[in-house]
Amino acid sequence: MRADLHIHTHYSDGKYSPEVIAEKAVQAGVELLSMTDHDSLEGLDEKRAAAKKKGLLFVSGWEVSAYDELCKVHVLGYNCAREEAYFAFLEERKAGALVRAEDSLKKANAALGLSLTMTDVEREHTVKSAPLHTMHVVRAFARALFGDIERAGEVYNAYFNAGKPAFSGLCRPTPLEAVRVIHALGGIAVLAHPGRIEKDFSARERLMRSLVDEGLNGLECVYSTHSKEEIEYFTAFAKEHGLLVTGGSDYHAEGRFEIGFPVFEPSEELLSVLLPSTK
Repeated sequence: MRADLHIHTHYSDGKYSPEVIAEKAVQAGVELLSMTDHDSLEGLDEKRAAAKKKGLLFVSGWEVSAYDELCKVHVLGYNCAREEAYFAFLEERKAGALVRAEDSLKKANAALGLSLTMTDVEREHTVKSAPLHTMHVVRAFARALFGDIERAGEVYNAYFNAGKPAFSGLCRPTPLEAVRVIHALGGIAVLAHPGRIEKDFSARERLMRSLVDEGLNGLECVYSTHSKEEIEYFTAFAKEHGLLVTGGSDYHAEGRFEIGFPVFEPSEELLSVLLPSTK
């Protein structure tokens, strides 16, 4: 079975609706997918219905945008319940996102000599039930600079990435907090794209081991930017520590990653955890 367990929709910083994503998954030959938007499980019913309509197996998921100081360490959560602890966490993320957006907005205006407002940012934030995302701020500036959002990635890398003039690290959860909230919701916590963690080898291993000690359930070994050697290394690490091996594209829109690539075929063990009703 071909699976893609890391895809974004317009409920966070992706371009497309769940229905379009489901159609693209079918075209790519994917049979099992998860739409893992940042910091929320909003739109879950719509996502599940879109997958069912296309005959796809579906796993509920999200990606908690955690940071270890200035280092991005995202954690994927699968099969989480939308209950009281989730809604409390969601409200924290919404409030924190506004603080962070205002901070980035002020810094970007100063760096670029512009005078955008939160009204400009909110125009890019079309799904209000989910937290505002840094990319909504980025798109507002891309639109002001270039007339559209096609060069938003370029604007992000130049001004909003860690270490750049408009970066804001305010109100970010830590990786440990991400694992804990996922577990509190009865979910499966998976460290996303470990090859993208910008730490040296020893520091990254210490971080991964600390998350294992916290009860991390899996590692996203198969990922769009992981080399063959990285996939082999992370798979070996997962097996050594009794972690589930997962995979996903991290698709947002055309031009970077593709749904269903790299090819990932989940193990029977992973399927039994993600889809317990199929045991």
